[in-house]
Amino acid sequence: MHSFSTRARPIDLGASSTHGNQALQLPRCLALLGGTTRWSDCVEALRYLLRPAQLVQGAKIEEYEQAFARTVGVKYAISFGSGRVGLYALLRALGVGEGAEVLLSVPTHIVVANAIRYTGARPVYVDCHLEDYNIDLGDAERRITPRSRVLLLQHTFGIPVEMDAALVFARRHNLVVIEDCVHALGARYDGRQVGTLGHGAIFSTEETKTISTVMGGMAVTNDPNLASRMRTFQASCSWPRMWLSARYLMKFVVYYMLTEPHVHRVARIAYERMGRRNPLPVPTTEEERKGQRPRNYERRLGNGQAAVGLCQLSNLEKSLGHRELVANAYRDCLARSGLRLPQAPAKAEPSFVRYPVWVEDRPSVIRALAPHAVLGTWFTSVLEEAESPEVAGYEPGSCPRAEQAAQHLINLPTHPRVSERDVSILATALLKAVSSKKVV
Repeated sequence: MHSFSTRARPIDLGASSTHGNQALQLPRCLALLGGTTRWSDCVEALRYLLRPAQLVQGAKIEEYEQAFARTVGVKYAISFGSGRVGLYALLRALGVGEGAEVLLSVPTHIVVANAIRYTGARPVYVDCHLEDYNIDLGDAERRITPRSRVLLLQHTFGIPVEMDAALVFARRHNLVVIEDCVHALGARYDGRQVGTLGHGAIFSTEETKTISTVMGGMAVTNDPNLASRMRTFQASCSWPRMWLSARYLMKFVVYYMLTEPHVHRVARIAYERMGRRNPLPVPTTEEERKGQRPRNYERRLGNGQAAVGLCQLSNLEKSLGHRELVANAYRDCLARSGLRLPQAPAKAEPSFVRYPVWVEDRPSVIRALAPHAVLGTWFTSVLEEAESPEVAGYEPGSCPRAEQAAQHLINLPTHPRVSERDVSILATALLKAVSSKKVV
């Protein structure tokens, strides 16, 4: 898949050894977050925390946008305070608004549906395939109307959509194609990077994604007119306040330390006990969970965050190579278990931000693996983190496979802190959990 130097080497067993010999004697517990971050990234964040005048505006933003465009293989990349705002900008630049319909697959996140709704358009939810959790074009066919304008293709978990069929479908119905690449930085389809196959695409650099600026996103395109309209919109967005930019970078550094595998077991207990007293910013607001538009939604990316993003991009190829090795190791360990593992389309080269596994008794499996890792649960709803899917117009029962997936999926970590031994421990614990409960 990726021609990275890491492919020829075993997974680094020395990852996460930055806290001394005493920490190394503690049992490891893998976190969901923090695994993409190196100490050198934290040093860059601390440098900007000590230079607050450069936290918000500065030259790093343009430099980061240009580097991101080169990385993806597009002409234009426009940064925003989050991927959801990038989607909103892209839809607006395309003229999508009142009366239009946007087809998107579920399960997805509430903020994706919200971005569509905030333009005045209506999200039309389409069921997924259970092989890869991507859009079922047969179901999409049944939901086409004269108002259909956009086909939004989510590369779920970093597994590319079967783009040949999707592009034929879009041409047949005269739809604009937007790729949702928030999980999929580095993935390819038929040798081409995702994000280059439609009219435009969005990426996220929120803290759970392949690279992290804590919050942040990119809208990308090869269309100069579309890029110009998004630049105009970007210029109208508000800058983050200095205190918010500082909190993002503080969170970046704090999470790096709290998610170190040898200390995370204790750190997570303390973190959860803080509850609402936690002073660090959260990625999804209460208003967004309710389907409401928050204040200061149209926000730009800060200069300090862009500097951290540049650091993260410099290590992207090594990180992607590691994720590929880890995902392949999970597949090899679990292949004969009878568990439902993801199956990518023939021309797809996934870049697993997490590795999804279908289990029958999710709570039991999470408890069984808790001593070793905090498992991801994308997705627990067809619209993740929504107070209720109905707040964004979803009709219960309309996408039954997505609703099933939201009850059964767990996500195994793939980030660079996952060692070869971690893979073996997690796979063994998972197999033991499902065999003892007979929940395959």
